[in-house]
Amino acid sequence: MTINLNVTPELERKLKQVARQMGLAPDTYIMRLLQQDLQTRAAPPRLSSVESKLLQQINTSLSAIEWERYRLLQAKRNAETLSAQEQAEFIALSDQIENANVRRMQAVAELARVRKTTVPALVETLGLSPAHA
Repeated sequence: MTINLNVTPELERKLKQVARQMGLAPDTYIMRLLQQDLQTRAAPPRLSSVESKLLQQINTSLSAIEWERYRLLQAKRNAETLSAQEQAEFIALSDQIENANVRRMQAVAELARVRKTTVPALVETLGLSPAHA
């Protein structure tokens, strides 16, 4: 296949200069650039073990059954129909959620540091939101 590219004189000059420095013909240099770019785009991003561990911590939450129980107890609390035992259970689940959120945010902050970005930017990139609203 033949593809013709129209490039600015400045870009042509730079391409030829770099190709010459590498001891390549300009078309060979351009082909290598394209192949590298295509390989990079085709390969799934690889996470370091640190990033994998942090993402796992970020995504750890209560089980679906625990969340269901929490919401039921929350509704009963709002209706002022909680028994003393249910109130203790609700408080314990609330504490679990708070502790999990603290660990989650610590992992988010650490991952932001590892990726050299800000926490708000990472939160947006990962599409994070509060575990319950």
